[in-house]
Amino acid sequence: MLRLALALLVLLITALPGCAVNPVSGKKQVVLMSEEKEISLGRQMDPEIRKEYGVYEDPKLQGYVQRVGEKLAGLSHRPELFYRFTVLDSAEVNAFALPGGYVYITRGLLAYLNSEADLAAVLGHEIGHVTARHAVRQYTTAMAAQIGYTIGAIFVPELGSQAGSTLFNVLGTALVRGYGREHELESDRLGAQYLALAGYDPDAILEVLEVLKDQEEFEVERAKLEGREPRVYHGVFATHPSNDQRLQEVVHEAQTQKVVVPTIGRSDYLAHIDGLVFGDSVKQGIRHANKFYHRDLGIALTFPEGWRIENRPDRLLAISPKRTGQMLVKLEDLNRRISPSEFMRERLKLNNLKQAGTLQGTGLPSYTGVARMPWSFGAGPSRKLDTRVALLFFRDKAYVFYGASTSQEQFNGDDRLFLETARSLHALTSAEQQLAEGLRIRLIDVSVGSSFAKLSANSPIPNYPEKILRLLNDKYPQGEPQPGSKLKIVQ
Repeated sequence: MLRLALALLVLLITALPGCAVNPVSGKKQVVLMSEEKEISLGRQMDPEIRKEYGVYEDPKLQGYVQRVGEKLAGLSHRPELFYRFTVLDSAEVNAFALPGGYVYITRGLLAYLNSEADLAAVLGHEIGHVTARHAVRQYTTAMAAQIGYTIGAIFVPELGSQAGSTLFNVLGTALVRGYGREHELESDRLGAQYLALAGYDPDAILEVLEVLKDQEEFEVERAKLEGREPRVYHGVFATHPSNDQRLQEVVHEAQTQKVVVPTIGRSDYLAHIDGLVFGDSVKQGIRHANKFYHRDLGIALTFPEGWRIENRPDRLLAISPKRTGQMLVKLEDLNRRISPSEFMRERLKLNNLKQAGTLQGTGLPSYTGVARMPWSFGAGPSRKLDTRVALLFFRDKAYVFYGASTSQEQFNGDDRLFLETARSLHALTSAEQQLAEGLRIRLIDVSVGSSFAKLSANSPIPNYPEKILRLLNDKYPQGEPQPGSKLKIVQ
């Protein structure tokens, strides 16, 4: 039965009209997507990427990234494509490419690069994914597996389970998490070639990989301290270290094409990112220590000292130092002129609250009470806990605060903090308007006696300022600034 299934699979694949010349190798290969469809797919997905991340509003920086990218793309194996290089307004450290020439890099990654050669290395790697048609090849592999799955399900019914079918949902993940070791190595090889042809040192790929590995090491450490999963660029570098022999070989292949004096472009690059927004997006709201400011909503909040604030797209999450207490803040539109107590019952579906009544100490329309609600602390299962719920109206929005603790005794102590946080909601003052504009990368000249410990003492970076300053300047984990050099700080 299985032999018959395999035979049918081979017949189906060879019968499909999809043989094309690989633009990199020049050899024919079976693909199940035409170039026209490939470009169309990228064109369709591009607006979704822009909507999800937002485009960083800096025409000069966007133009600079486009020029560097075009220099490399024009020397690639597919120079006939129109390449679009977009800086995304995201603090994530990431870069990725869509089929057909759509390449993205986040401002979060730009902050940690230190030269034009570094930028070119990232863009060259992503161009490599486009020129080698990795998305198309990944799609072809997935579709071949799907055909095998369909045939196999006839002869092996167990393959029809949900667990079996999920094995084939791989293409979307590949676009943002990488294409696997072999494709990533091929992109490094191609990127190194394009760097050399454009006048950059191919070894810039290894330098960038060191930056990313430092980021990954710090992120893993930070995630462990914060009790969450790490968020790392492409997710493949754990098996793709900079001292990997195959990686060294594919990068050094391009050394024969390297110009005598390669372009580094440190000063030019740093000048372009001077003033780059760092950390939270102004559109998503800004954290300063235990305070939160949102320019467009016109509000400010104060959380308990020492609590870690996570600014997520759909909520604010605050976690106590020992992770025994949590607060959530959500935003709801006001559509009808009803009272806060009516909103609590009708929109939030909360009835029979304990300790219910108007929130004292605020001039805003409000209501509060205690309800039993499910919570999950860490990786454990959710359980119902006493939860402080506070609701305040400001302009045309309803701000909903939820607070819970790991035990009833802990809740009794934390409840005062939950209420203080809710009543701290107020309109931005004139002094807070500037704080709501966010943090930015600034350049300084290093003086004698400077150290990252001293620079971090007054840094507005909310968490781990000394380590982040080292990462920004490629001095992680123990390096110190050199007098007379340019240094990136955050103000």
